[in-house]
Amino acid sequence: MEAKPVDATAGGDKIDRAELEQAFSLFNEASRQLVESYQELEQQVGSLTQELAVANGALRQQFEEKAALSSRLETLLAALPGGVVELDGDNQVLTANPAASAIFGAALIGLDWHEAIEPELVATSVVNEWQLLLPDGVEKRLSIVTSQLPGGERILLVHDVSESWRLRRQLEQHKRLASMGEMAAGLAHQLRTPLATALLYTANLARPQLGEADRIKFGEKSLARLRYLETLIQNMLLFVRGQQAEFEQVDLVAVAEEAIQTVQPQDAGQDRVWQLSLPAGPAWVRANRKELTGALINLLENALQATGPGQEIALALQQQGVAWRLEVADQGCGMAEAVRERLFEPFFTTRKEGTGLGLAIVRNLVTALGGEIDVVSAPGEGARFTILLPVAH
Repeated sequence: MEAKPVDATAGGDKIDRAELEQAFSLFNEASRQLVESYQELEQQVGSLTQELAVANGALRQQFEEKAALSSRLETLLAALPGGVVELDGDNQVLTANPAASAIFGAALIGLDWHEAIEPELVATSVVNEWQLLLPDGVEKRLSIVTSQLPGGERILLVHDVSESWRLRRQLEQHKRLASMGEMAAGLAHQLRTPLATALLYTANLARPQLGEADRIKFGEKSLARLRYLETLIQNMLLFVRGQQAEFEQVDLVAVAEEAIQTVQPQDAGQDRVWQLSLPAGPAWVRANRKELTGALINLLENALQATGPGQEIALALQQQGVAWRLEVADQGCGMAEAVRERLFEPFFTTRKEGTGLGLAIVRNLVTALGGEIDVVSAPGEGARFTILLPVAH
């Protein structure tokens, strides 16, 4: 049966067969492209689904790792012996580990730090250290260090240092007692020799066969030793109180000659070589003559004890600018750096019979005179003490 041509009218015009075929061809082509686009879209969706699955797996792994890390951090925070407190911008306690609650004796989360905790803390003389008095009467010493976080939050690290504080107090008390004992030993050492001499002279006065001339001589010597004891005690009290004896114009040349004449006879065998180098004229300084002579005798006696036969002890005086430079040098055993650094500390001594007061008194005197004292020494190379005193015009 033969098909008849379609008679379609649109505005009265017939549609050409060729145009219709062309339209169907375009439709088929568009359908084909749509199918291909759909298939390509399906492929992309599949690829994105796979990538999303991989990303979800990675995110799940990261979440599990972070959850494990968070759990570990919570465990560590709970196990820390020190307290950790987190405050928000309004000073509310957001987090507090068990150690912090145990230190303060109460649950802290939710409390206002400024209102609930800070009023109970009393500042001490130590930076970042506070005193806390608990309701049960227990006193604690706490070290609190603050670290600022972004956003206004703060982290407080709290340590209970009560035990170390008590140990420090006990140590300070022991040091004070030891210092008192060493001071007593020093006084005894300084007083022993003149007291023994005075007792010896006084004992001679009791001898029945003693003549009148000898009795007067021993009485005068005993009185002189007792007066020396009185002066010594007064000087020790001046040293302890940080006071000074009355100053006067003193000639360092005469002081040096007197000191070396006092110490040199103690070199019984005259085995050491004594060198004295002094200026021709006087060397005036403002000082107390007895104290200055005693200080120089102390340095010379130390040199005598540090040297042996054949070694040299030198005493030299010369002007250096507006000061007099007084040196006591020896070729003795010298001293190590650790000993030299502590040499002028009160009660520090390397000799069994020493008290460690001699050089401390020397430094105290030189400082009171506005001068300086220094020492240069090394093991086996002797020692050189240098004193600078202002020139008195």
